[in-house]
Formats: sequence, structure tokens, C-alpha cells
Amino acid sequence: MEDLIKALTILLKYGNRRDRVCCGDHDTILIYGIDPAVVSAKDVAELKRLGFDITTEYDEPMFSSSRYGSA
Repeated sequence: MEDLIKALTILLKYGNRRDRVCCGDHDTILIYGIDPAVVSAKDVAELKRLGFDITTEYDEPMFSSSRYGSA
């Protein structure tokens, strides 16, 4: 859980809307409304290490992770 909190703390620097976190298919956490293009390269690398990748699978680019799901 510590890594998830670290990842969310990084993402918090780029936005703080409560309606921007949801669960996708197969227990995937989706963080949308934060443009990955504005996130620093250092933070993107750290987010990747913490299990979050950029996905373009949906209507807009967003961060997603299946590392913390139950499946």
C-alpha cells in the first residue's frame, strides 16, 4: 500500500479532483484528468516504477495500474 500512496502523492501535484479516479476492467485503477504530457519525466519514471503506466486505451491519455487490483 505504501507504493500506491507514493504514486497518488506524485499525481496529486498535477491535480486534485475527487472525480478523477475510477476502476477499469480487470481491477485496473485509472487516473484521468491529468495530462501525462505535463507530468515531469522524473515523475513519469517514478510512477512507472510504482506500477503506473500511461494508457491511451480510452478517450484521453491517462495513468493506469493493474498492480494494486485483486485479480
